[in-house]
Amino acid sequence: MSTRPTAVVTGASGGIGRACAVRLAQDGYDVWVTARRADRVREVADEIGGRALAVDVTDPQDVARLAAEVGDRLDVLVNNAGGALGMDPVAEADLDGWRTMFETNVLGTVSVTKALLPALRAADHGTIVVIGSTAGGVAYEGGGGYCAAKYAERAVVDTLRLELNGTRVRISEIAPGMVNSESFSLTRLHGDEEAAAKVYAGVEDPLTQEDVAECVAWVVSLPGHVNIDRMVVRPVAQAAAHKVHRAPLTD
Repeated sequence: MSTRPTAVVTGASGGIGRACAVRLAQDGYDVWVTARRADRVREVADEIGGRALAVDVTDPQDVARLAAEVGDRLDVLVNNAGGALGMDPVAEADLDGWRTMFETNVLGTVSVTKALLPALRAADHGTIVVIGSTAGGVAYEGGGGYCAAKYAERAVVDTLRLELNGTRVRISEIAPGMVNSESFSLTRLHGDEEAAAKVYAGVEDPLTQEDVAECVAWVVSLPGHVNIDRMVVRPVAQAAAHKVHRAPLTD
């Protein structure tokens, strides 16, 4: 049995999830690397000396297997699995895409949290970190489905914090703005590389997946009595969801 603190990161085969797994391993965590793609989670786990488990957060059997493998104690859970699909106006909504976003971002987060909560409560100060989004606080055109899912995920975080009051479990949402991560925009835009590149065109230094992982590492490193309820983090070039400076920054 490992004597190191343990962490589970969902959606850790790439992007922000992978960066979180790498960063937590650097801080001495024994990390469970989980995502749907078995080959990718094995690759990441081998790189960081962690543990790989193929998990689809929307599959109850996969989630139950994760809880059984993790065992009786867990120090950190990073709910990262999710993502966006499409930029359709609400009037032209792809309901299958909306359904997938709700199942992964909302129901997946609830399912994994529910399954692992007993192990988190068994730790001295178990910490749940949810990778949300500024889209969970401000709507924007073309973001109806993703915004709705992230608003709902934020409601889960806020409700859970109230319900866990009186326990030692901490819960935090990290809400990034513009992140030029490994595949977020490419997935959202159905593999259209040209359209994905335009999302970040002209923006000086958008956030990286490593920037978000650094925020996660800081939140979980704080003394056990300190809870960061929500951290909103944007690149300097982004003042709001609708206001992005697409030119070199000035002094």
